[in-house]
Amino acid sequence: MEKRTIDPWEWGKRTNSVQAVEVKQASATLYCSGLVAIDSNGQPSTGSMREQLIQTFANLEQLITEAGYQCSDIVRLNVFTTSTTEFFTTCADRYQDWISRNGLRQAATLLEVKGLFAGLSVELEATAVK
Repeated sequence: MEKRTIDPWEWGKRTNSVQAVEVKQASATLYCSGLVAIDSNGQPSTGSMREQLIQTFANLEQLITEAGYQCSDIVRLNVFTTSTTEFFTTCADRYQDWISRNGLRQAATLLEVKGLFAGLSVELEATAVK
């Protein structure tokens, strides 16, 4: 697989994503449904948004790994949250750490929504390509 990122604006270098990712000669693509902070028993988290993000990353890692992919294969990562203000003030560092640790340069969208499943406050939707 060949992966090329496109980010034509200087300000893009200061973000946690790129404007576009081109993939050529891919062998497989994994489209992940929105993932939230639900434990292995199907119970939604009652924790803070930060705690939910940590659990959601763990769920995403498990899903991608069990599907035979690596987190570094993610080319698109969308974040849905009930408060972008809270996300930036309480979760941005954890989000950036996870992105950096996995070596991602992904296309991304951050979207504030009125509500999420089971009253949760953050959801991740990923596409991985290998």
